[in-house]
Amino acid sequence: MGENKLRLGIPKGSLQETTLRIFGKAGYKIKVSPRSYFPSIDDDEMEVVLFRAQEMARYVEDGIIDCGITGDDWIEENESDVQRIAELVYAKSSMRPVRWVLAVPCSSKVNSAKDLEGKIIATELVKVTKRYLEGKGVSAEVEFSWGATEVKPKMGIDAIVEITETGSSLRANDLRIVETICESTTQFIANKEACGDEWKKEKMERIALLLKGAILAEGKVGLKMNAKKGDIKKIIAALPAMKTPTVSPLFDEGWVDIETIIDEEEVKRLIPELKKAGAQGIIEYPLNKVIY
Repeated sequence: MGENKLRLGIPKGSLQETTLRIFGKAGYKIKVSPRSYFPSIDDDEMEVVLFRAQEMARYVEDGIIDCGITGDDWIEENESDVQRIAELVYAKSSMRPVRWVLAVPCSSKVNSAKDLEGKIIATELVKVTKRYLEGKGVSAEVEFSWGATEVKPKMGIDAIVEITETGSSLRANDLRIVETICESTTQFIANKEACGDEWKKEKMERIALLLKGAILAEGKVGLKMNAKKGDIKKIIAALPAMKTPTVSPLFDEGWVDIETIIDEEEVKRLIPELKKAGAQGIIEYPLNKVIY
């Protein structure tokens, strides 16, 4: 392995597809072969390996890889001593934090963690759950769940602690949320020794900058339009801009170009309003990155 080579871990499993898409928008094309744990990447200074998010922090801490993508929940669960380079707020299905929740059958009389004194709780997030219960003064048996955690209450388990984005899967399994154990965001983490390497540190910071720019661009589009100078105030008043819209003079002295960034969901409402306010030649375009 060459000296200037960064070893990056990509989470295999639920976060994999979204992570690869975000890296793609950041400018890195990563191709995964179904028969290999070593994807290709269009950057000769990087090597990529797939690890489960649950294990990523341990491999980063041990120096098996220089850096990786995983959830804050698994860093805490493994009690890993790693450097957090950047918080990347995205999950499997949304661009927001996920929650680990305490859930029970809808028919259960349990209404709080304190009602689980002496009961059995199944979860993959064992250590974090135990610390949470200790903080509540609750003594319960927390057992590791190897999967299919949501069906455990039907097999006699009193409660579960499970990850959720929308709660729909819990509801589909006739479960209700009692309390939120913790929230978790995706983290770009690094080995502390690797952070001491000037080249690797700079490389990781550049990657983090591009990833954050790609995430910030999610769900947003650019709008570009022409307008008469007399209509500028009306048009700008209708724009929910992230920053002050850019207004540039055109060759025709009576006209300007207005450009801004908006939430994509606003487009269908906004374009007719802009047209009514005097905007012409309106162009909507997708964004890969937004960097301030």
